[in-house]
Amino acid sequence: MTAADIWLFVQQGVVSGLVTGSIYALLALAIVIIFKTTDVPNFAQGEVFMGGAYIALYSVIVLSAGLSIAIAAALLFTMIICAVFQRVILRQVQKASGVSVNLVIATLGFSYLLKGVVRATGLGDTPRSLPAVFSSDPVTIGQASITVLDVAIFTIAVSVMLALFWMFNKTKLGKALRAVGMNPRGSQLVGISLTRMHMLIWVISGLISAIAAILIAPKILMTADMGNIVTLGFAAAIIGGFTSLPGAIIGGFVVGILENLVGLFISTKAIVVAPFLAIMLVLLLRPQGLLGGKVQVKKL
Repeated sequence: MTAADIWLFVQQGVVSGLVTGSIYALLALAIVIIFKTTDVPNFAQGEVFMGGAYIALYSVIVLSAGLSIAIAAALLFTMIICAVFQRVILRQVQKASGVSVNLVIATLGFSYLLKGVVRATGLGDTPRSLPAVFSSDPVTIGQASITVLDVAIFTIAVSVMLALFWMFNKTKLGKALRAVGMNPRGSQLVGISLTRMHMLIWVISGLISAIAAILIAPKILMTADMGNIVTLGFAAAIIGGFTSLPGAIIGGFVVGILENLVGLFISTKAIVVAPFLAIMLVLLLRPQGLLGGKVQVKKL
């Protein structure tokens, strides 16, 4: 392999990795914002992601809806489903026991429920793809080759990240959500409703997951198990720092670029191992993640 070949592979790996990494970053953000606000890791995040894609697919295939309507329906119903689960199930589990492990088990049950519903529709029996809004015409960046769809995925994903940061830092709602994450008791004393904030953060997380699903669904084969991609979202969150939003984004891009470089330079069979080797390395050298701060005990 010549130096020119190596440079070409590096460019291709980085550019393609930024595209896939943007999806991992969105999933990591969806995971982290729930954990920061409620202290509950959502193990149904992958199935929420999968459900968003299948709502759009169901609208297109069964209801013969236009793609724009299907996308709007997917975003809306994913938010509603997440809101209902948090308000009807998770809140009741918390009131009944208040034990974190029971809340985690509830999210696992939610994941199996969503997967079962998709399989019951019959759409999950055969691999399918969602129609793409953008074309697959080639685009050259340096020596790397991607498509118009890839550029759109990256651009929209980064726009969602920027919008999320603007909301958390500049809006009254975002500041209220941050306050709940830092000090739930103090937030209540100044009039912030924990119940409302917890439901809203689930709604926002569901919206982010649905956007990620609709962006990547035209590029992959959709099955009822496509939510397994959330493993890479968790990997990104751990690498970046499980309580850091910027860390989740950096972790997503690290995982995406690492996957592509390993696939190009070593073997496609090694791709599945690479993110977990990165996790082990980060946990050994910096257990809190790249941008994670010291563990703090919240005041109750």
